[in-house]
Amino acid sequence: MTAAANKLASLTALAQRFAGDLSREVLDEMGAFVYATDMQGRYVYANPMVLRLLGRTLPEILGRTFGEFVQYDGDDEREALDRAVFQDGETIAREERNVIPATGEVRTFWSIKKPMRDAGGAVTGMVGVSYDITEKRRLEDELREQKALLGVILDNVDALVYMKGEDRRFRYANQHVAKVFGVPVEAIAGKLDSQLMPREVADRFWQQDQQILASGQRSVSEQALTGADGHTHHYWSVVVPWAQADGSRAVIGLSTDITELHELKEKLQRQARTDALTGLANRRHFQECAQAEFERSRRYGRSLSLIAIDVDHFKRINDRHGHPVGDRVLQTLTQCMQENLRGNDVFSRTGGEEFCILLPETPLPAAAELAERLRAHLGLCVALDDLGMKVSASFGVTSSVDEDERFDQVFARADHALYAAKDQGRNRVVCLAAGPQTEKDRAA
Repeated sequence: MTAAANKLASLTALAQRFAGDLSREVLDEMGAFVYATDMQGRYVYANPMVLRLLGRTLPEILGRTFGEFVQYDGDDEREALDRAVFQDGETIAREERNVIPATGEVRTFWSIKKPMRDAGGAVTGMVGVSYDITEKRRLEDELREQKALLGVILDNVDALVYMKGEDRRFRYANQHVAKVFGVPVEAIAGKLDSQLMPREVADRFWQQDQQILASGQRSVSEQALTGADGHTHHYWSVVVPWAQADGSRAVIGLSTDITELHELKEKLQRQARTDALTGLANRRHFQECAQAEFERSRRYGRSLSLIAIDVDHFKRINDRHGHPVGDRVLQTLTQCMQENLRGNDVFSRTGGEEFCILLPETPLPAAAELAERLRAHLGLCVALDDLGMKVSASFGVTSSVDEDERFDQVFARADHALYAAKDQGRNRVVCLAAGPQTEKDRAA
């Protein structure tokens, strides 16, 4: 052999020794369980991690099978998969659970098993690499349990809970949201808000969402939404901005149904401005409406008239027949008057047997004509025949004029006209127009 050939052989041997040493170092330090078996599943190699796991030395495990050291969760399935490697030459990747003999602990591994072949390509054994994923699996199981628990909580919280991205698409919705929209909960995620709500409603909510995203501040407000059942519900909504892990933004909303509270509030407000006996506006509410109409009439130069009404001899009715009959008279009078009024007329009970009718955009002649018609109609519809009694009322009519600075002036003038009607014998209409040159009483 020549010197050159000897030198080449030496270099080749050195390279092979170095490669062998490097391979062992890689296999020993790669942080995974590496092993090889023959066709009967007997160990022909195992790295130090496998040896530490089994609590054995390499000579103690060579020629012996995995099942002699470790109890495997699902032996029949493992053997079938190993046969697929040996007989069919397949590569298998799957999760495995093993009971460690030294501690009795159950560990979870992700294992990759490949056929080992000779120079001719025939399968001679199996090479396996396994990674301990016990902690990873534990964290995943905890996360899955927490997610399931959160889902149960969110579905049983008495509120609508949702997440909507800056693309207007829902990321999450609980069962209460699905019920309002009338769709399965799994059909909501990924949908645009306008696909689940009327466009104008979705746009209104989206405008609020954009303000929250822009300001980074939460919003607290009362909202109304008509559900799939056609009923409008009221919600107290708290909506907060949320930055997601991928950098995108979203809003998270929690809306509590306060429909009953809203209806109670509306009822109390109605009671605060409504006369309980007749259902008409009470004096306080009438004054608020009247002042607003007075200011509007002055702003736009439109006429405004007022009719004051007082039931004739009402005290005599109460004294002779009792208050229940008196209440019956007032209720019947209310119904009788309402039959002849417009929707924008404000009819109010301002005292015991005193009423007022505010007539927007109505001049004095038209108001006087209406008052006379009401007076005549009252004599026909408020007749208590079972008591042998007829009911009448006196009417005072006026209109606002340029000299009026407050509605109180119009009200006082109508009241003055009313008492003029009573002084002239009752059951009549008296009109009073303001102004030193035109003021007059006219019996009708």
